[in-house]
Amino acid sequence: MNSKYFTEEHQLFRSSFRDFLQKEVMPHIEQWEKTGSIDRFIWKKFGEMGFFGIKYPEVYGGLNLDLFYTVIFLEELQKIKSAGFAAAMWAHSYLAMTHLNAEGDEQIKQAYLAPSISGDKIGALCITEPFGGSDVAGMRTTALKKGDTYVINGSKTFITNGFYADYYVVAAKTNPELGNKGISIFLVDAKETGITATKLDKLGWKASDTAEISFDNVVIPSQNLMGEEGKGFPYIMQHFALERLIMAINAHARAEYAIDYTISYMSQREAFGKTINKFQALRHKLVEHATDVEHCKIFNYEAVARLDQGEYVVKEATMAKLKSTKVADETIYSCLQMLGGYGYMEEYPLARLFRDSRLGPIGGGTSEILKEILSKMIIDNQNYKPAVE
Repeated sequence: MNSKYFTEEHQLFRSSFRDFLQKEVMPHIEQWEKTGSIDRFIWKKFGEMGFFGIKYPEVYGGLNLDLFYTVIFLEELQKIKSAGFAAAMWAHSYLAMTHLNAEGDEQIKQAYLAPSISGDKIGALCITEPFGGSDVAGMRTTALKKGDTYVINGSKTFITNGFYADYYVVAAKTNPELGNKGISIFLVDAKETGITATKLDKLGWKASDTAEISFDNVVIPSQNLMGEEGKGFPYIMQHFALERLIMAINAHARAEYAIDYTISYMSQREAFGKTINKFQALRHKLVEHATDVEHCKIFNYEAVARLDQGEYVVKEATMAKLKSTKVADETIYSCLQMLGGYGYMEEYPLARLFRDSRLGPIGGGTSEILKEILSKMIIDNQNYKPAVE
């Protein structure tokens, strides 16, 4: 069935990327999980192999490939026992860099997008705020024009790559009185005076650095405005479709990994004189989860195919994240249970997978917010539209 979406070239890329992860990443995962920081050398290796440039223009060092190469990138990253490492890679490549490519001018693309693709710079997207959460329109960070500069004040939180980033893509209000129509997007170099990054301690995603960022009278040149002033909110909404699909794909991939691991474990673990994969209660529970995951996967693939064709799939992406993250949590919970006491042990992957998966229904818009967005679209007939360039 998947051949509808994946060509032979896609499958070769999957094999190559899988080998790369096994050789270059897996030997370091446990160390990065313990330290909460990922060595810079691996960013450079990802860049050298072209993995950060999958969907970006060749003129900046990218490969300009279709979105199903991105799907493979995401799926394989979920199968190496560290959703935190995966998050660091995709947050850089598909959150921060998406804005650079879409709204950045040529100067910004040369100075930040190209070195992001090569792995020489790490980026972080700064939208969520301590008092705002999923309420993007309610942000309090301001960027007020002063001559040929903007002065930024405020704070952002739960920022993936925020502690070690070389630059931030920051959403701030240039006209606070206009609400969501007064939000703009800026490129802020992490070396600017007035920026403080504080690392946060999390339940899961231990390998990735997550930070709270404060901006205290940070002065940036006016040319660091990306896109048009006041268009920040529609820019953000436009890219949320990709972010939510990314999190949906991550969810079905980690759930699939949990099922595969559990099936392998059940085929070896014996109880009452037979392997536990022969017990009907476990067999039937597992295939129920496998069915749910397969449904999510095919829905997610179809939404990706439509996005790749330029369709505005905000409804489908929202549905995909809502359903896939719930299914992943339920599946991984059951898989951990099927391992019994071993599922609770850190030397087995299910304990970490269980913690890491819990962020799925929270990040990129909580499930509660997604339900309300869908309610407005389905019940109230509200029609969200892309930003007009």
